[in-house]
Amino acid sequence: MIVRPIYAVLEREVVKMFRQRTRLVSAMVRPLIWLFVIGAGFGTVVGRARGVDYQQFLVPGVLGMTILFGAMLAALTMVYDKESGVMRMLIIAPFAHYWIVIGKMLAAALAAILQALLLLIVLAVLGYVGEETRFGTLVIGLIATSLACAGIGMLVAAFTRTLDNFAAIMNFVIFPVFFLSGSLYPVSQLPAALKAMALANPYTYGVDLLKHATLGVRPSGMGADFPLPMDFAVLAGFTLAALIVASWRFSQESAYEPMIHILTGKRGG
Repeated sequence: MIVRPIYAVLEREVVKMFRQRTRLVSAMVRPLIWLFVIGAGFGTVVGRARGVDYQQFLVPGVLGMTILFGAMLAALTMVYDKESGVMRMLIIAPFAHYWIVIGKMLAAALAAILQALLLLIVLAVLGYVGEETRFGTLVIGLIATSLACAGIGMLVAAFTRTLDNFAAIMNFVIFPVFFLSGSLYPVSQLPAALKAMALANPYTYGVDLLKHATLGVRPSGMGADFPLPMDFAVLAGFTLAALIVASWRFSQESAYEPMIHILTGKRGG
């Protein structure tokens, strides 16, 4: 059954994540620095803009940051498995190659969700998550955003052959994706050019979904920017498209033809 290999991939990634304690620590420290250092700095300039404390406004943004970085780093294992030889065992297994991509994407999303849950506990202790939070929407938002961010990571991994290339491309992708979203400011108040780029960014809608859960829709504009159905539709559409493209790239015979020839003892034609 296909469930067992997917479960094995999920278990392997989760165990690896919890063994890398520095990775978990950095996943907590990075968003908290943004919340307390960047948030406090901008908060002194912005003040309590339109009835919302700026640090409170940053909460869905730092949650999204944790998910984005967590999913991207988890997708790194796809490239690591190519270099280390683990992928050779997976590609000769008796199931379609796209199941490998699905398993890796689910593992990256699960790693991101677990890191976001740990951050949520910290934020709840600090008083940033309380009774006003819509926990049902929050859970759905975490899952949908994690899957979309895992899709971004899998797209990068599918077109990358080495760890060095992945690291370079990840930095080129992750910062524009984060900054050109609604993580740090309302999308509706951006200049036209930046707003157009933010609207084309699928991660924007993940952060907006988290805003629905933590901030809600506010007449002042310091809350969610888009309707919930729009957020769900964009995230679902992008996740599916990313899965299809990554699976197509991964399943290309030419990409792994040298490995298959080595394993089977055949020569390339």
